[in-house]
Amino acid sequence: MSIDGNWNIETNTPLGVQKATLSLKSDGGKITGTTAGAQGSLSIEGTVSGNTAKWPAKVTSPMPMDLEFTVTADGDNMTGEVKSPFGNFPLKGTRA
Repeated sequence: MSIDGNWNIETNTPLGVQKATLSLKSDGGKITGTTAGAQGSLSIEGTVSGNTAKWPAKVTSPMPMDLEFTVTADGDNMTGEVKSPFGNFPLKGTRA
């Protein structure tokens, strides 16, 4: 099963667990999609290799910062991390 589809994700951050929805679509080596949660919504453009996707994100809430997501899908489960200026935070998810 591919990484494409809709996901419910949680990221464990210093501000607590951040829940969001994630929608991904791969096309060759590219990944596009959207993510939406309490901190707002973002468009996604990145790369995909097999079941692993990576993309950058610029957020403005709770403060402006650059993030980098790396996620891997395994069936209906997703694991990964979010790299931030304050360290790396674990991410997990399930297919919606």
